[in-house]
Amino acid sequence: MTVSHPRPTRSQRADYARFFAITTRWHDNDVFGHVNNVVYYAFFDTAVNRMLIEAGLLDPAHSEVVALVAETRCTFFEAVAFPATIEVGIKVEYVGRSSVRYELGIFTADGDAAVAQGEFTHVYVDRGSRRPIDMPVSVRALLTELQASIRQR
Repeated sequence: MTVSHPRPTRSQRADYARFFAITTRWHDNDVFGHVNNVVYYAFFDTAVNRMLIEAGLLDPAHSEVVALVAETRCTFFEAVAFPATIEVGIKVEYVGRSSVRYELGIFTADGDAAVAQGEFTHVYVDRGSRRPIDMPVSVRALLTELQASIRQR
């Protein structure tokens, strides 16, 4: 049985609250001459965790509460190739008790339309037990602020 899903509408820069620049690397390209699809997931992970680290909300080596990826997806519109600097746009779509769903867009430095976009779900867990726990209040405050900043536009 074939299941078809409608192709997402291509997002624009104005759809996102924060941006993080990432420089592609030589080994990001595959034999087809463009950044391999799995690298986009690393771009998502890097941007989200960089945002949390820069906000002082995550110490990857010592935080007692960490966020693990529970789900991710990506839709591709245009190829990107090394050497390039891309910008990852972050938008908070949903904030739950222990999870957050981000929408992310990958943009070229001079582009207004996403070359790729996707979703990325984090679940907050206790580092030791790896069991879901309530999201820290400080994290929730940042995420709801980002969520509100898009809705106010």
